[in-house]
Amino acid sequence: MFREGIGEGTFTGYHPWVNLTYYIFAVGLTILTLSPWFLAATFVMAWMYSLLLRGREVVKINLILSLWIFVIMGALNLFFSHEGVTVLCYIGDNAITAEALAYGISAGIMLVSVILWFSSFNVIMSAEKLIFIFGRALPVLGLTLSMVFRYVPLLKQRFADIRMGQACLAKAEKPGYLQKVRQFGREVSILISWSLESSIESADSMEARGYGLPGRTSFHLYRFTGRDGRMLAAMILLGGFTAACLIGGTAKVQFYPEHIVPAFDPMTGAALACYCLLLALPILIDIHGELRWRRFDSAM
Repeated sequence: MFREGIGEGTFTGYHPWVNLTYYIFAVGLTILTLSPWFLAATFVMAWMYSLLLRGREVVKINLILSLWIFVIMGALNLFFSHEGVTVLCYIGDNAITAEALAYGISAGIMLVSVILWFSSFNVIMSAEKLIFIFGRALPVLGLTLSMVFRYVPLLKQRFADIRMGQACLAKAEKPGYLQKVRQFGREVSILISWSLESSIESADSMEARGYGLPGRTSFHLYRFTGRDGRMLAAMILLGGFTAACLIGGTAKVQFYPEHIVPAFDPMTGAALACYCLLLALPILIDIHGELRWRRFDSAM
């Protein structure tokens, strides 16, 4: 149904502070615990939201990213950390332990989840929203963040344009390996020159408009409504309860010297339920909004 992705869904229409609060809790709680239940929840929800917003085009990218991070994190911790009591084998005098492997996999899942959350963050939090949030208190930070999150898709688009232009100018015969390397270097050089020139123009434009000067006002269409207040309150309650439980030691996992996962008690279940509901809120909102829009569209 959503194979092509919905792009900016209903959740994007909420106030920027609501959007930012969601990602603060999503990313913050992800890095707060290495519990397998919470890691599984954030990994699945991050994947689902990324697919919902961007469609099937991100499946290959997410799979490659996930596999490489799992392999790298697992191998690094496996071969550089030799703590743990469950020895799998020996490489020379170095013990390869199950505890080191478990920690590497858990850290890999956490890192992949954070990257996937920022993938959807780039869709939801536009440059205008970041400038609106940080523009008055921290104008330089707001502008820097907006440019950082905008630059990855912008550079991809520019590189595609440069490659297309260079292909139109290239000779008909197929170049060899050295010619391909030389051509790639030429395209990267053009991209860097274009980006630097564009950065200088942006800086001059923002300076001419008085960005960051005291008393400067800016136009925006964001209004904090009752819908935003209810959503923000729900996020704070769910995220606050989950954070309090995790900080208090709920679902705390021990890896060294022995891998010990605590029992799934009622407090852990309550915290996990609140966490899953918190992460699922924008997914449910966007699916409901998309289905409602399609019903209206088909009825016309």
